[in-house]
Amino acid sequence: MSATRSPKVSERVAPKAADPLPSKKKPRDDEDGPDFATLLNAWLESHRSSLLDSLRRLGKQPIGSFFTCLVMAIALSLPMGLSLLLNNVERLGGSWQRAAQISLYLQMDAGNQDGEALREKIKELGGVGEAEYISRDQALSEFQKQSGLGDALRELPDNPLPGVIVVTPLEVDKAALEALRQRLSELPKVQQAQLDLVWVERLAAILKLGDRFVFGLTVLLVSALLLVIGNTIRLHIENRRTEIEVIKLVGGTDSYVRRPFLYMGALYGLGAGVLSWGVLAFGLDWLNDAVVDLAGLYGSNFSLAGVPVADGLSLLLGAVLLGYIGAWIAVARHLSELAPR
Repeated sequence: MSATRSPKVSERVAPKAADPLPSKKKPRDDEDGPDFATLLNAWLESHRSSLLDSLRRLGKQPIGSFFTCLVMAIALSLPMGLSLLLNNVERLGGSWQRAAQISLYLQMDAGNQDGEALREKIKELGGVGEAEYISRDQALSEFQKQSGLGDALRELPDNPLPGVIVVTPLEVDKAALEALRQRLSELPKVQQAQLDLVWVERLAAILKLGDRFVFGLTVLLVSALLLVIGNTIRLHIENRRTEIEVIKLVGGTDSYVRRPFLYMGALYGLGAGVLSWGVLAFGLDWLNDAVVDLAGLYGSNFSLAGVPVADGLSLLLGAVLLGYIGAWIAVARHLSELAPR
């Protein structure tokens, strides 16, 4: 009986044929590491969180944040406002070409035909923009009106005024103008060539001095702005010292710690740029009323130009960069002190 059962037992206990070895699964691409899209989304999310955190912290102190931006805006407005005023002074000086006109006094025997022919000849010369001929009779009539001596001048037997050709140069350059004056004085029928460039030179010297003053003031105020934003960011760092030490203790990188403060500095700069643009626009508009009244007394329709859009955008960009740089300097200076204890 046992013999008859042994085959069944042997069949029952006999090991089954070994299954084929399972094939190793080919690792998927995502098991090699995060792909570029995942890294990009994580990077964008980190920056978004830092920006929102900076906005939230600034919003908790609206008055302090506003006055910090206002101080920065005033410092930005001073050099920018002076630069805009200098540009308006250049416009107030009028066309420098007309300011540097050359007056050619013709000989007394030069008639209208001679004057017109000479005017056409002068217009063809290089460096000449315009040429206008004023006859003797026209010069006498204008002098009678402007001097108030019309009756006395009528008693004169002959017209004492010569014909004049007024030459407007293409550009204002002292050496070139003097050479042009010398060449015009040698033309036939020209008795004297007069060039009055003194006040133009004085205006150019004043504007050059103003440009240097604005540059020096800009350097000083930019340095002051960096100190202001650096001190402000330093206070924010001190208020979050414990939080930052914990972040670095659990493995937070320097860039992760630095990022919210850089956004905060850029936001301070953006707010200062907007306020500075508004201050400049309001200040020029307020000053323009007095300038228009003063210009009207001299028979001029001059008015101050506002803040050009290009200059305003440059002001905003510069303010944001200053805030960012100031924050970077402050964080880089204090980051080594934020190591966990």
